[in-house]
Amino acid sequence: MCIRDRTFAEAVLLETLVLSIYNHDCAIAAAASRMATAAGGRPLIEMGSRRTHEEAGVAAARAAYICGFSTTSNLEAGRRHGIPTAGTSAHSFTLLHDTEEEAFAAQIAALGKGTTVLVDTYDVTAAVHTAVRLAGPDLGAVRLDSGDLVTQAHEVRALLDSLGNTRTRIVVTSDLDEYAIAALAAAPVDAYGVGTSLVTGSGAPTAGLVYKLVAREDGAGKLVGVAKASKDKKSVGGRKYALRRVNHSGDAEAEIIGIGERPANDGNDRELLVQLMAAGEPVVDTSADAARAHHKRALAELPAGAKRLSRGEPVIPTEYLEDAKPSPAGRERPDAAPSAPA
Repeated sequence: MCIRDRTFAEAVLLETLVLSIYNHDCAIAAAASRMATAAGGRPLIEMGSRRTHEEAGVAAARAAYICGFSTTSNLEAGRRHGIPTAGTSAHSFTLLHDTEEEAFAAQIAALGKGTTVLVDTYDVTAAVHTAVRLAGPDLGAVRLDSGDLVTQAHEVRALLDSLGNTRTRIVVTSDLDEYAIAALAAAPVDAYGVGTSLVTGSGAPTAGLVYKLVAREDGAGKLVGVAKASKDKKSVGGRKYALRRVNHSGDAEAEIIGIGERPANDGNDRELLVQLMAAGEPVVDTSADAARAHHKRALAELPAGAKRLSRGEPVIPTEYLEDAKPSPAGRERPDAAPSAPA
């Protein structure tokens, strides 16, 4: 991020606010993108509001939607950002009634046969039979929230099909993360509900972004680079550019960060630094749907290796250039600088 044309006082006031947003939202977005990849096109419901601060819950729902989740259970996120909302019944709703049948009947009467009923409050098999008896083949979905989800999904699918409910979907929840979702890939699951692991970053609660001053105006009004020279936390001064190098097939080859003159662009390279604000007003579409579309396009540029959940080397390299000169060939890359800019 570049904060330009601001005084130092304004920059340090913005620092904490901007970093708090970016560190939180980027961590949630990264987790959501991994989970959406693991889901392989099956819908994901964001259900994490009870596991975080109320405003963080809205931000998490937005970040999740941008990076592949289909819906959220957070109604404020739906109101504020236009994110589609969805949810299922709760165990407490079933326990509120004298019998499970009364609970299901009340839910179906209020929401229609296409609703999703929670079937593991007592006995899953008995609950599925009850739900089918009340709603028939138009029952929308059943939710599983405990136990061996893989085994239960197979058993419930077979039971639903035997009862004629071949179109009734199966939704699974219960502390899912990207690895649990991947493990359910071969199971007859139609949708996932994810809460705690998503809104806490699934092992990475912060993106680790920091603020570094890299340039200041001198007495003559000229922008000059500044950098830390401490032993373990050196930085590289100077205003940076950043772009993604894309080949003629639309596949990303590298991400380029540098200082000075940009390398030659054959027309495919995409700028990564985009001006968001001017005179205190947004100059681009900042809606959740626009960000979602951008994420989809950016993800499509990455090679297949980016979809692995296992740890490993970056799928595309990051190259650091300093005072790069245009290449007549348009594709030659200058030697990488020995140290990375901040």
